[in-house]
Amino acid sequence: MAKIDKAENELIDQVCTMVHDPLSYVYFAFPWGTGELANEDGPDDWQVEILTAIGNGLITPEEAIQIAVASGHGIGKSALVSWIILWAMSTCEDCKGVVTANTETQLKTKTWAELSKWHRLAINRHWFTMTATSLFSVDPNHSRTWRIDQVPWSEKNTEAFAGLHNKGKRVLLLFDEGSAIPDVIYEVSEGALTDEGTELIWCVFGNPTRNSGRFKECFGKFRHRWVTRQIDSRDSRHTNKEKIQEWIDDYGLDSDFVKVRVRGIFPSLSMRQFISVDDVDKAYGREVRIQEYSFAPKIITCDPAWEGDDELVIGMRQGIKFEIMRVIPKNDNDMQVASIIADIEDTINADAVFIDAGYGTGIYSAGKLLKRINWRLVWFAEKPLRPGCLNKRAEMWKAMRDWLKEGGSIPKDTVLYNDLIGPEMIPRGDGILQLEAKKDMKKRGLPSPGRGDALALSFAYPVHQKGRALTKGRQASGFSNWQNRHVPDAPGGYVEVRA
Repeated sequence: MAKIDKAENELIDQVCTMVHDPLSYVYFAFPWGTGELANEDGPDDWQVEILTAIGNGLITPEEAIQIAVASGHGIGKSALVSWIILWAMSTCEDCKGVVTANTETQLKTKTWAELSKWHRLAINRHWFTMTATSLFSVDPNHSRTWRIDQVPWSEKNTEAFAGLHNKGKRVLLLFDEGSAIPDVIYEVSEGALTDEGTELIWCVFGNPTRNSGRFKECFGKFRHRWVTRQIDSRDSRHTNKEKIQEWIDDYGLDSDFVKVRVRGIFPSLSMRQFISVDDVDKAYGREVRIQEYSFAPKIITCDPAWEGDDELVIGMRQGIKFEIMRVIPKNDNDMQVASIIADIEDTINADAVFIDAGYGTGIYSAGKLLKRINWRLVWFAEKPLRPGCLNKRAEMWKAMRDWLKEGGSIPKDTVLYNDLIGPEMIPRGDGILQLEAKKDMKKRGLPSPGRGDALALSFAYPVHQKGRALTKGRQASGFSNWQNRHVPDAPGGYVEVRA
């Protein structure tokens, strides 16, 4: 027994030297070159980089260590997640952490299954109990305070991510397949990682399937706060190189399919994303000479707030230029909003005003009291004028996408930018274009795209300038081509808003 105690003490002493050295722990803890690892001699090069980055960040932990890895398939992300968990738990008493993934199935059958494998192989596996949902200390006095739990995310129940406080010790937060985890989970987690004098480690891994959301922003506007790596599957020794070459031959090296699944690069267009980042990037702050489009009608739009955290947006488009005129927190004073719109209409001598009918009927009615005859309600769910679209909303967003491709200009507004790239398409067997519902966007952690809808509303119906005649078959100025064509369902062969 004494001999066993001595060996155990030596093991404890050895592991304690690796408090800030996860790479050494990984080399030490697992039986590389034997048994199940007979053909393995240690971590891959990219895994060495990440483990080293964590260790370096712990030397002076003035703020949370935040690491984001976007990669192709099959490089060993789940193995690295497992190593980080076992090192963090083994080298810090009462370490506390949460692991989540894009889906509960991913969490249970892949992430947790991989952790179970590496726990079984670890030299100090007897220090912890592994269950279907937790890894915790075998010491009954520490089983509640020294533990890692798997937690499927839920926007309605974020307490597990908000309660990650462990002052003076270590907190570990791991996201597997982070691209599909909603923004709200990132936001809640970020707010929880604030304990002073605490080792805070937040690692996010995933395939870059979406070109919007917080995972993408780790590599974009928040990259100054994250250590980022984008790993090409061709550079990993664990991947099937023949299959990878098949994908490249079939789809092309620069295809979004290969970018996501092989190169670890965010796609130009996400798998279901409706408007590409490339198109929005080109339109963002694009310089235009508005004098050259003075012939185009001026269209005011109003997208009212749907819920308490939404905003009311008033926009104006003339030809290829769109501007945001006013952004107002949710306002139920319809007469006040109508007066603001009327004032803008008079100031710029607008040719039409389109209002989202969802929550805008009161504003429209107030406009009638103000004798505004150019105002029109737009029902997003109404029948579209253009074939191939499920409803008016899909039709307007399709026209807006065409407009962006054809040279449209939007202001340098990050909220509008994210609104435009946020909505996804809903796959349909009949090929009809259907956009993701706003409530489903909110389930993904995205806000209602009020500023995007304000721009889309300007494409609801063709408009011509006041006093300019519009004859049957003539194209209306300032619209993408499909809207300028003859519309057979409309009285007289066209739709117009005239003074």
